Amino acid sequence: MAVTFSLPTVLARLADGQSTIQASGTTLGDVVAQIADRFPRLAPRLRDDQGGPYPFVTYYLNDEDIRFRGGFSAPVSEGDEITVVAAIAGG
Repeated sequence: MAVTFSLPTVLARLADGQSTIQASGTTLGDVVAQIADRFPRLAPRLRDDQGGPYPFVTYYLNDEDIRFRGGFSAPVSEGDEITVVAAIAGG
């Protein structure tokens, strides 16, 4: 089942410049794993060493924060939209 995975510009450069990627899976974790396999340079920015989400990278599944939907265990459906928001530090 295809979903749309949107990356911020800072991460898109690690995905061959693609800010929108089509992927598939039954959970968000499946989708992230598929994208990590396709774009190895992007992989360490999407998930930690244990395969879980970083606390400073927020994922939205259809505009809802995945932390309230079970994290990477959140189920995804055909046509869902996943948006990645990476925290940027500085001042």
